[in-house]
Amino acid sequence: MLLQNKVALVTGAGQGVGQGIALALAGEGAKVAVTGRTLSKLENTCKLIEERGGQALAVECEVKSAESLSACVETVVGHFGGLQVLVNNAQEVPLGTLHQVSDEAFTAGFESGPLATLRMMKLCYPHLKGDGVIINLASSAGKRWDMSGYGAYAATKEAIRSLTRAAACEWGPDGIRTNVIMPHAKSPGLAWWIENKPEEAAEFIQSIPQRRVGDCEQDIGRFVALLCGEGSAYVNGQTIGLDGGQALIA
Repeated sequence: MLLQNKVALVTGAGQGVGQGIALALAGEGAKVAVTGRTLSKLENTCKLIEERGGQALAVECEVKSAESLSACVETVVGHFGGLQVLVNNAQEVPLGTLHQVSDEAFTAGFESGPLATLRMMKLCYPHLKGDGVIINLASSAGKRWDMSGYGAYAATKEAIRSLTRAAACEWGPDGIRTNVIMPHAKSPGLAWWIENKPEEAAEFIQSIPQRRVGDCEQDIGRFVALLCGEGSAYVNGQTIGLDGGQALIA
């Protein structure tokens, strides 16, 4: 197994992409701590992992709170005895035109996105030193030619990309690799969009060369597991699109 005896922490792992990543990491032998705001969802993810023979821990956490993040990391390290993989997935999404996005929504997107990502990376740094991997989640929304309705959201995700590149350069000598993925996957939110706006969704799917939306575990989670393994030991500071070839990332 790629990640036997490694410990991973995945934020926003109660559903969707975060859950898919948690399941895939556990499938490769990692002990996985899943965090989020809804304990029942986290416990369901843990149940799925344990049914497959894995080890998991559910930790309630509000990523907009520095105190909650600190307590979360302390709990995970105390329970499993260490930490080798951090996946920053959780974030509130400030969608809408610039006139529509409120200060409160943008602030929530910033605090739950780049600020929470930075805080978690710094909190986990002492434990990741020597043999650690950080995977941050961004979005190809930042690469759209037409940014209408996506500017605020893309701004928070592009900030995460910049923080990732800085961490890769500053912490690489300390044995920590840091990369970004930009996934398209059938999360609950995307599934709702496909169901409620079928024409718009069909047009979107036609823009994906592979003509499908990715699966949270099989297409996203399994690649993250690969990126965390020894076979990807020289991959650092990169932004990788997991979108069936839709976005051109530069």
